Amino acid sequence: MAFLSEADIEDLALARFTAIGWQTGTDADLGPEGRACEREAWSDVFLVGRLRAAIERLNPCLPREALDDALRRITASEFPGLVEENRRLHRLMIAGVPIEYRADDGTLRGDFVRLVDFDHPNWNDFLVVRQFTVIEAGNERRADLVAFVNGLPLGVIELKAPGAEGGTLAAAHAQLQTYKAEIPSLFRVNAVLATSDGMGARLGSLTADLERFMPWRTTDGASLLPKGRPELETLIEGVFAPARFLDLVRDFTVFAETGGGLVKIVAGYHQFHAVGRALRSTLHALASNRGRDESDFGAGFREDPETYGLHGVDDHRAGDRRIGVIWHTQGSGKSYLMAFYAGCLVRHPDLANPTV
Repeated sequence: MAFLSEADIEDLALARFTAIGWQTGTDADLGPEGRACEREAWSDVFLVGRLRAAIERLNPCLPREALDDALRRITASEFPGLVEENRRLHRLMIAGVPIEYRADDGTLRGDFVRLVDFDHPNWNDFLVVRQFTVIEAGNERRADLVAFVNGLPLGVIELKAPGAEGGTLAAAHAQLQTYKAEIPSLFRVNAVLATSDGMGARLGSLTADLERFMPWRTTDGASLLPKGRPELETLIEGVFAPARFLDLVRDFTVFAETGGGLVKIVAGYHQFHAVGRALRSTLHALASNRGRDESDFGAGFREDPETYGLHGVDDHRAGDRRIGVIWHTQGSGKSYLMAFYAGCLVRHPDLANPTV
């Protein structure tokens, strides 16, 4: 792949985004000087028109002034620190923006304005923009790909040409750190960061160092991409397929206070799909109607106990309360996996907010 340019890598990435249901665009069209002109200034990092349209579409029963108030709370910063601000916006995106308004009878009412419909992916607007230019505090930077959901820049992908000088995963990660320092507004609501050198591809969180940018080796959890194969298309399809991406943002992202400060944790592919399979096993063990639903979080890894001559969960009687076992290795993220699993149990409607 040494003959590929960075533009070629962008073309391949955009083709994969298109294949999984995203719209695509260029900053030449969407920027202040473009035909669509969805940004009034180069400092604008939210596509406000799309965000306003999504808010109105997802909250049809709330008055305009309440929706305008929610939009102001999203577009205006409240914390000077980027990670604290990111946590604030993550909470609002997941739980909704709390607002108050006067009803027709004059009473003061409270509600939440939804920014994203996590349960119905098709009701959202998915757009990936190529060469997204931001000018902030005199710094001009151009991100290779920015992935927007309802006008919110949730993903930033930095690509390097294989074989070129500086065409490495480490260089791509360093470029993202420069962006965070010089155009931090682009990352206020960021959900994931990704890098690729044309051959390898890595996914990380807003606070992840180079070692914590990890490969995403499966699209559906049923099989792993063999080592040595190009990884970018698998990462895009495995992470950014709309339903999976929304699941990752809502159910597989946490913030943690550490000795070094606040950090953001995004699940790896093994945690994501292990939790999906554990959830289905739990529903089966509790005789839920959805215990055999294969749509939740992908298919799960197919290394069943039957491989070793043992009985698998599907061989057990539905409702026998035998959920199963997840085998962990040291350093695989057991604690976070269990936190993700508990969160999915609490949220699942069939389990009626169980005690964990």
